[in-house]
Amino acid sequence: MNAKETDGRDGRTGVAVVTGAGSGIGRAVTRELLRGGWSVVLAGRRAETLEETARAADGETLLVPTDVSQPADVEALFAAAVGRFGRLDLLFNNAGTSGPGGVPVEELPYEAWRHVVDTNLNGAFLCAQAAYRQMKEQTPQGGRIINNGSVSAHVPRPRSVAYTATKHALTGLTKSLALDGRPYRIAVGQIDIGNAATEMTERMRAGVPQANGEIAPEPVMDVADVARTVRHMAELPLEANVQFATVLATGMPYVGRG
Repeated sequence: MNAKETDGRDGRTGVAVVTGAGSGIGRAVTRELLRGGWSVVLAGRRAETLEETARAADGETLLVPTDVSQPADVEALFAAAVGRFGRLDLLFNNAGTSGPGGVPVEELPYEAWRHVVDTNLNGAFLCAQAAYRQMKEQTPQGGRIINNGSVSAHVPRPRSVAYTATKHALTGLTKSLALDGRPYRIAVGQIDIGNAATEMTERMRAGVPQANGEIAPEPVMDVADVARTVRHMAELPLEANVQFATVLATGMPYVGRG
């Protein structure tokens, strides 16, 4: 069954755009959606990593190299998606960067701050805006946006001011989009993830700074558990929405952090 035959009518499968699809959580979610019968548009900065993601999965894909911080790239991404598949049913707003780790606030270069904000916040807004426009105008109307927050959308790690600020802002973006999308059957939610085992979190096993100044290893969880949660959120009928979900390694220092 192709994307235009499903066309989002049952609220279960359809056409998805996944940003940051070339690695980590984006790669895992892409493969999980493909297993579920979704057609997936893979977006990321490097074509070769997008190809690696698609090569290990079966299903209908479109690869679009994209820098989400660039408005022209985002416009081209969604034009390509709709040009190929005719509509959009899901955006997983996943692309992000942590920026330079362990840098004190007073030493953080403005360029580093700006890069994190442009990617994590401005990129998420640009993609959500483009998805919103398409979902509002298509027939059948509506769709779903899932933003990748982080447990840092609730509590910070030491010396993570840029990342934490953008993830807190993403929560506000999610709430505002969810409210404004109601009249158009656009459901918007957020998944906040803690210590999924990816390239980005490999350092957790060796030890990372804690709020008390110590360096301590932290447990991680299988990224596949995150991917299954995203798929569950994605495949709900549009009359139902997971507004916020927190999925984390059970033993990580989150509850009681600090």
